[in-house]
Amino acid sequence: MGGHGGRGATALRTRQAEHRAACEAAGESWQETGPVFTTASGRPVEPSNFRRSFTNACAKSGVRRVHVHATRKTCASLLVALDVHPRVAMQILRHSQISVTMNIYSEVSSVKTRKALKKLGDRLDS
Repeated sequence: MGGHGGRGATALRTRQAEHRAACEAAGESWQETGPVFTTASGRPVEPSNFRRSFTNACAKSGVRRVHVHATRKTCASLLVALDVHPRVAMQILRHSQISVTMNIYSEVSSVKTRKALKKLGDRLDS
């Protein structure tokens, strides 16, 4: 999962190209504000418009509708389920302290807990 490749980097490169194209298309009406994700004229995206777009994207993709703020927790849960090392998850989730990440990692599923206890029991029986 390391390095500079992967889908995330590809998506950001694609967005950067889209951003440049929008800037060129807007011409003098473009307002550079700094964010990567902007309106067609370079202005920051309004939160209510973003939520609406996010809901529409979920519907188009056939993804269960979730609150935007739940996506970070969902990502964290998936990283736990995939056994991604906590330090890597910390970088992906952009946590400033490992303790925040470890709080998420402590919320593992009961299935994982049972598996871990079985492994421990098997070791003790050996």
